[in-house]
Amino acid sequence: MKGDYPHVMHSLVGSRLPKFSKEQSAMLKGSFDFVGYYTANYARYAPRSDGHHASYLTDARANLSVDRNGVRIGPKRHFIVPQFFIITSRHPTISPYAKKLGIDEYDNSTLPLEQQLADNKGIEYFYRHLSYLRRAIVDGVNVKGYFAWSLLDNFEWNSGYTIRFGINYVDYQNRPKKHPKHSAIWFKAFLRNQ
Repeated sequence: MKGDYPHVMHSLVGSRLPKFSKEQSAMLKGSFDFVGYYTANYARYAPRSDGHHASYLTDARANLSVDRNGVRIGPKRHFIVPQFFIITSRHPTISPYAKKLGIDEYDNSTLPLEQQLADNKGIEYFYRHLSYLRRAIVDGVNVKGYFAWSLLDNFEWNSGYTIRFGINYVDYQNRPKKHPKHSAIWFKAFLRNQ
């Protein structure tokens, strides 16, 4: 944002940091567009490396984990901390986008359709996030957008069709058939009432 790396990066990374020309530095000033929030980890201090093995992975001097004292930071696979929006209120120049936010559930095609549509965890997930988002907006955070993940159930790169994360259920046997899950109905009502 100021045309150079933060002081802490200079002190941690030192001469391995690429240098900016005056022109590049001028172009960087004020070019910070937004922060995209996707997932979260706990971070614990990691001592300085011996210098011989310094790398991108050790520069932050942080050990990351998804649990603390045996308690996970959030639901499986997507570790979510909606309080992020409150943190951004301390930095008014940050304009966050909440991107690719949603919850996945394992596909169980043996369940009747009505049970497949009853994604109460999805409603709770969106409610928690949007409550914090609203609070952040009231506190003056310039939130630029919120992207629900995802409009439709679809192929997931690592898991194929074994999980569902759309707010609309897709009948994979009869693909034109799509059904709004309870979270889609809730989401629509939430937006209508804002």
